[in-house]
Amino acid sequence: MKTRLKSLTLALAIIVTTSVTAQKKEIKASESSINWVGKKVTGEHSGTLNLSSGHLIFDGENITGGEFIVDMTTLKVTDLEAGKGKEKLEGHLSSDDFFGIKNHKTAKLVVSKAKKTDKGYKIAGDLTIKGKTNPITFNLAVNGSTASTTLSVDRTKYDIKYGSGSFFDNLGDKTIYDEFELAVNLKM
Repeated sequence: MKTRLKSLTLALAIIVTTSVTAQKKEIKASESSINWVGKKVTGEHSGTLNLSSGHLIFDGENITGGEFIVDMTTLKVTDLEAGKGKEKLEGHLSSDDFFGIKNHKTAKLVVSKAKKTDKGYKIAGDLTIKGKTNPITFNLAVNGSTASTTLSVDRTKYDIKYGSGSFFDNLGDKTIYDEFELAVNLKM
């Protein structure tokens, strides 16, 4: 009986210690930014997205997890002036050819693993876009109450194949590259 009681006490001590040291740091969504760039043979377009919510989980000073929700309805094109061209591109990016925002209003990143490096962290997680989830890895720099990264996302893994030279022949200068880039700056 004493052995079982000692084991139970030890297990509870470990659970309490773990939950006390783990700290959830909320991301200030309104002070954070997500900039995107999509490239094609004849140029590129850029824009922004807004973060809905997010948090990182720390064990002491080390990241151990996190989750981020992006509001896809905030997708904006910033390299074109207001008018038909800007509205047309925003509409096309919102359509089922690209992000299908009517049915997929959010995208989500769940951090499953973080390894400390000399430049910050090597992050591994699952990214969900347009209802499809795939693993992703990237580097995250953390400096005080800010964190930043630049990462590439292969859109074809999320069933976004419009204009992809990987799936369609004879696109010529209408080819849109499979990867788009995200530059993310977070405030905690």
